[in-house]
Amino acid sequence: MNKQPTILAIDQGTTSTRAILFSAELKVLGMQQKSLTLHYPAKGWVEQDPEAIWCDTLEVCRRLLDSNRGTAASIAAIGITNQRETTIIWDRNSGKPVCNAIVWQDRRTSAYCEQLRAQGHEPMVSAKTGLLFDPYFSASKIAWILDNVEGARARARRGELAFGTVDCYLLWHLTGGRVHASDVTNAARTLLFNIVEQKWDDELLTLFDIPAAILPEVRDNAAGFGVTDRALFGREIPIGGMAGDQHAALIGQGCFRPGMVKSTYGTGCFALMNIGTGFRRSHHRLLTTPAYRLNGEMTYAIEGSIFVTGAAIQWLRDGLGFFQDVADSEALALSVPDSNEVYFVPAFTGLGAPYWRPDVRGMISGLTRETSRAHIVRAALEAQGYQTRDLIAAIEEDGNHEAAILRIDGGLVANRFMCQFLADMLNKPVEVPEVTEATALGAACLAGLYAGLFPRLEAVERHWRRASVYTPSMQEDKRARLYAGWQTAVRGLL
Repeated sequence: MNKQPTILAIDQGTTSTRAILFSAELKVLGMQQKSLTLHYPAKGWVEQDPEAIWCDTLEVCRRLLDSNRGTAASIAAIGITNQRETTIIWDRNSGKPVCNAIVWQDRRTSAYCEQLRAQGHEPMVSAKTGLLFDPYFSASKIAWILDNVEGARARARRGELAFGTVDCYLLWHLTGGRVHASDVTNAARTLLFNIVEQKWDDELLTLFDIPAAILPEVRDNAAGFGVTDRALFGREIPIGGMAGDQHAALIGQGCFRPGMVKSTYGTGCFALMNIGTGFRRSHHRLLTTPAYRLNGEMTYAIEGSIFVTGAAIQWLRDGLGFFQDVADSEALALSVPDSNEVYFVPAFTGLGAPYWRPDVRGMISGLTRETSRAHIVRAALEAQGYQTRDLIAAIEEDGNHEAAILRIDGGLVANRFMCQFLADMLNKPVEVPEVTEATALGAACLAGLYAGLFPRLEAVERHWRRASVYTPSMQEDKRARLYAGWQTAVRGLL
């Protein structure tokens, strides 16, 4: 039997659920994954089945342990990372959800958020939460469920229901319903948690008319979150780490010093800059958010969110049939010398930071008779560089630091064309780590810290290894010309 301690990371994402086993040196020992179905019951609505999320999580964990026999007894702790803002409300007795989970991409509460903004509440909300009014965040989703599921509001007021983001829902089930808790990074994405005073805020709860009785306890990112029910894995395993996916990726990328930036390219893109222990409000409609909290001390980050990155490439594959495998997009992009002045603004669910326009939709401009599949694919990949440049310029000013290097992760970083164009557009080196599963790695770091495998979080930085680096090679006049064309395309939507 393997006596070396290991860490089990659960990474529950928007489109899949993964379980990854790490060694104490943070090397990947094994992984299991299962795809998760998204449901679109109405225009702008995006849902998931919460029970499928839980069943998939249990399945991939059991498959991982079965395929790595001997490791179950050596798991020191479990870390959980998750898609953020996705909202689930369930019955405290049965554990059954009252309706489908409302996914972070869902836009059904756009009008409600706009109404609150028009009433002048946003400055107060931003000062407390670091966020803006947007259907992206959990509060308006909670309000919608309470108002639209029969009897839900009355049951919530009686304390019969529980709310949680996906981390909280999984923790509830992993512990057999004994623990209703979340961590500070997930709580901070609800529009209900005051990240300055670090508590659920009564004024915000009143604004959204949400009963405090449904809320979870909020804990540090490395903390005792309970133990798994013995029936699940044959023994009780401590759960010691929890963080929303983008915060976990910041940790997994070793961004522990102010000014360090990571950007994750999955379904969407999320760039975070560590800004240290002081809260700073954005002046570019970006977000101030907890990076992590350890031993009660908060470290903050400035975040910019792009709603659609990898999802645009998936759409070209699944929606338009441009290629059979996402990996084929690189060869198609390189088959033409440029995009032939085609620009692809992938605003399928609105524009995120720094625009925050949930009402606009995607656009492909510059089409001519010469335009081919390759030009459109190339434009979709180039859009990731343009969108990231929009973000990084604003993040640097808000964070009061210049990012010397961008550390990137996520599925899209396997596309070398995209990575090189990113470096060229930013005019900065772009680093890809050996372990590209940065979200799961961050969760493992937190769990390992709780279990005593690391003396402090910064100690895990010595395990970070660079797999490749992309250095800018584009001439400045070309960079300026291409970016100006992007800005013109975006202005056509605003």
